[in-house]
Amino acid sequence: MSHTLEWSRAWSGRLTGIDASAPLPELSALVERLRRECAAGELPFLTMPYRARLEADMATVLPRVQRYKHMLVLGIGGSALGARAMQQAFAPGQDGPEHEGPSLWIADNVCADRFEALLTKLKAEESVVVCISKSGGTIETLAQYFLVRDWLRAALGEAWREHMVVVTDQQKGFLREEARQHDLLSLEVPDFLGGRYSALSAVGLLPAAFLGIDWQALLDGAWDVARPLVEDAANLGQHPSLALARWAKALEDHGYSQLIFFCYIPQWATYGPWFAQLWAESLGKQGKGTQPVPAIGVTDQHSVNQMFLDGQRDKGCIFLTNARPPQGRSFGQDLPEKWAWLRGKPFGSLLEAEGLGTRMALCKNDVPLVHVEMGDIGPRAAGSLMLLLEAATVFTGWLMGIDPLDQPAVELGKRLANARLGAPGYAAEEADLAAYLATPPQRQGF
Repeated sequence: MSHTLEWSRAWSGRLTGIDASAPLPELSALVERLRRECAAGELPFLTMPYRARLEADMATVLPRVQRYKHMLVLGIGGSALGARAMQQAFAPGQDGPEHEGPSLWIADNVCADRFEALLTKLKAEESVVVCISKSGGTIETLAQYFLVRDWLRAALGEAWREHMVVVTDQQKGFLREEARQHDLLSLEVPDFLGGRYSALSAVGLLPAAFLGIDWQALLDGAWDVARPLVEDAANLGQHPSLALARWAKALEDHGYSQLIFFCYIPQWATYGPWFAQLWAESLGKQGKGTQPVPAIGVTDQHSVNQMFLDGQRDKGCIFLTNARPPQGRSFGQDLPEKWAWLRGKPFGSLLEAEGLGTRMALCKNDVPLVHVEMGDIGPRAAGSLMLLLEAATVFTGWLMGIDPLDQPAVELGKRLANARLGAPGYAAEEADLAAYLATPPQRQGF
C-alpha cells in the first residue's frame, strides 16, 4: 500500500477559496534552481552522491562496532535527533523489561549529572563511542569528546582508540585531525550536508545499523521520493513536496504562525522533534517562518490539544497516521456493561478512533490540515517520509525567498558562549557580554 497526502481539509479556514491547482508563477525558476543546485552538489540529502562510499565504509566499520554491547553517541541537534527517532521507531526494545540486545545512549545536552551517570555505569570495555560533528568544532560535542577520551584512556590505556569513531568532515576540522593523529575509525559527513538534513547519512545510519535497523531500506525509501526530482527537475511541479511547500507558504501568507506536526504513529513520536529542528532552523529567518509544534497522539489530546482546538486561529496541521496500525490484544467479553461497546475490539482500534476524532475536531475548528497516511511503518517508509519533509522544507524556503540551508541566528549564541568561556577572537562578543551582565538584576523570590 502506498503512502498518501490527503488534501480535502487542507485549504480551509483563511485558505478557503485558494486554487491549489493554479499554475505556480515561480515554477520555472524553481525547476532551474533545483537543476542547478543538484548539479553543483549543493543538495546532497536529495541526490545522495555519498551512498556508494557510505556502503563501502560501513562494510568496514560495522563489524568493528557491532562487537560492543553499548554505543554512546556524542552529538547535539541534527547529530542526535535523527538517530533517536530511528531508535524509538525501529529498536524500542531498549526501553522494555529485560532488554538483552545492543543499547544506544545519546548524550545530546550539557548535563553534568546525566553525563556522569553514563560514564559511571557504562563499562568502557563494552562500549564504543561515536563522536559526531560536521564541522569538528561543536563546543558541546568536543567538550564531551575530551572527557570521554580521558575516561576511555583511564580504563583501556592506548586501546582507547579502538573504542572511538568520529563522524565528521572528510578533510578539515579538529575531529578529522584527531582521526588522523590517533588512527581512529571515521565516517564522512559530505559537503553541503547540514546537520538537520544529515539523518540519512552516516550521522544517523551508523547508530541505526548498530541497533540492527535496516539502514539501507531507509536510504531506499528516501530515494523513492527523491528519484523523480533528481532524474528530471521538471517533475517538481507534480511532486508532493512542492505541494506541501505551496500550502505551508499559503499558511504563512494568511496569518498562520504555527505548524502542528501531530503524529498518531506512537512508534514514530520522536520524529516530531526531528521535524521541529528541520523546519525551525531552516525557515525561521528575517522575521519569517512558522513555528513547528510537535504533538503526539493520543498523549497530547489530553494536554495541548485544547489550545489547538480553541486557542488562537493561527495553526495549520500535518496529521500523520498509519493505514495499518498494529491491533494488539482484544478486550474480553466480561467487561462491565458500561463498557460493553469495547467487548471483542482490539486495543489498536482505540488509536484509530482517537486519531479520526481528533482530526475531525481540528477540521471542525477550521484548522487547515494535511493528512499524511503511511501505507506501512517500516524503515523504507520512514526514509520516504523524511525525504519528503526535507524536500518540502527546502522548497518552502525557496518560495519564502530565504536560504533554507543556513542558520545565521544560531551562530550568535555559540559565539557569545565561546566568549564567556574565554575563547580568543571574540572581542565584540566580550563587549556585548559585559554590557549585558552590567544591567542590574531585578529578582523576585517565590
